[in-house]
Amino acid sequence: MTVRIRLQRLGKPKRPYYKVVAIDSRSKRDGAPIEVLGQFDPMLKENKAKLNKERIEYWIKQGAQASRVVSSLIKKASAV
Repeated sequence: MTVRIRLQRLGKPKRPYYKVVAIDSRSKRDGAPIEVLGQFDPMLKENKAKLNKERIEYWIKQGAQASRVVSSLIKKASAV
């Protein structure tokens, strides 16, 4: 089992809202996550992401791979 840290889409049509989750790489986009690690609202102008950095670091140390978008969110959150 390979664990990925990726986005899970929620919200209404044309009004997306995402959860940052640790999930098995073979699961569907909206499948059951192992753990919810944060949230991301692209519709907000500022402070779009709220991440649990400690748990993200834990999963990366366990061998989880972050998706390209989640990697950029982590970099932006650590730069603030």
